[in-house]
Amino acid sequence: MALPSVTPPEDPVPPPPDTLVAGWKSIATDWASDQDAFKRVPWGKAMMWIFLLSDTFIFTCFLTGYMSVRMSATAPWPNPSEVFALTIGGVEIPLILIAIMTFVLISSSGTMAMAVNFAYRRVRGKCAALMLATAAFGATFVSMQAFEWSKLIAEGVRPWSNPMGAAQFGASFFMITGFHGLHVSVGVIYLCIVAFKVLRGDYERSGNYQIVEIAGLYWHFVDLVWVFIFAFFYLW
Repeated sequence: MALPSVTPPEDPVPPPPDTLVAGWKSIATDWASDQDAFKRVPWGKAMMWIFLLSDTFIFTCFLTGYMSVRMSATAPWPNPSEVFALTIGGVEIPLILIAIMTFVLISSSGTMAMAVNFAYRRVRGKCAALMLATAAFGATFVSMQAFEWSKLIAEGVRPWSNPMGAAQFGASFFMITGFHGLHVSVGVIYLCIVAFKVLRGDYERSGNYQIVEIAGLYWHFVDLVWVFIFAFFYLW
């Protein structure tokens, strides 16, 4: 008995290029006009979150590299209580400067949170004043960090050498704290600009104070990163 012949399926005909282009444009248009997808998250805030996420990856790589370098170092690692001690009134106090720096930066998170609160209540004067106070805290932190750097440099610590122990200490310390200090310095400038615009009434006319909250997101991120740096460098 003869078996029925089976006709092989025909190869699908690809759509013409114009149809593909039109299809992709239609998808992009739908996404761009989709109110359900974006109505709860403004574009400015979404972009700030994406930036902070990418920055999180960078700091994570830095701190992971620091842990790897420290655990693999053959020379003794410097004792933070001795390296970061200050002599006040003839008494050597360990980590006193770092404690003050941490207190200043954590306090700035409180003033920034109050600034965001007053921004949404349309109290321009208090909002701008608290943002400037936050910027002043940040500038104080950077100044104390510069003093800390100058003290270590005067004691002979360099990115390529360290008279107190492992040579990798200087490179790790200057790179990570310097990168964080750069973030704080940029944040100080950013806060001053936004505070000036708040005081001038730019956001009052537009009725949109979200930029203050976006600046607050950046500042809180900088404070949070410092908590990890403090734990890794000064407590470990």
